[in-house]
Amino acid sequence: MPAAIKSNKKMLSAEERGELLKTLKARFEKNMNRHKGLEWAKVQAKLEANADRLWSVLEMERTGGEPDVVGHDKKTGEYIFYDCSPESPAGRRSLCYDHEALDARKENKPKGSATDMAAAMGIEFLTEEQYRELQQLGKFDTKTSSWVKTPGAVRELGGALFCDRRFDTVFLYHNGAESYYAARGFRGSLRV
Repeated sequence: MPAAIKSNKKMLSAEERGELLKTLKARFEKNMNRHKGLEWAKVQAKLEANADRLWSVLEMERTGGEPDVVGHDKKTGEYIFYDCSPESPAGRRSLCYDHEALDARKENKPKGSATDMAAAMGIEFLTEEQYRELQQLGKFDTKTSSWVKTPGAVRELGGALFCDRRFDTVFLYHNGAESYYAARGFRGSLRV
């Protein structure tokens, strides 16, 4: 996947668009269990009609998320993409939870925060419920962990939540929001 992205305009070149759609189609066809009953042609048409969302999907791909369609909202007509990489996306690790946590660190600051990166990419964190839905589609984060959307009450007390899969079970944990680890990133969702 090309690393050079016109992020200031959030537009893809014809070559980038073609390469991304080819990659997404191959992943879609390889993992039909994630989106039973859905047709690639309809997904592609939605992506092509939403250039800003296509740019966000490229960002998901570029940072190692391996985005794939996991559902279709019949009320809105939107297709739902989640990061489906086997482990937490490699290009989104070693980040504290949010900007407030980043500012609170006095030394050994990480390169950034997960919420800032998600916002810049135009995606949302998976919630605990979405994370558990993802785990129904395969075995993810067996060696890594992923930050998940943290309720305000927990965050106000300085905490943040993350999940992983160990012993064939999905676990929800807590940590200080300012913590960061080489094996913890975040997974995102995007509606197109």
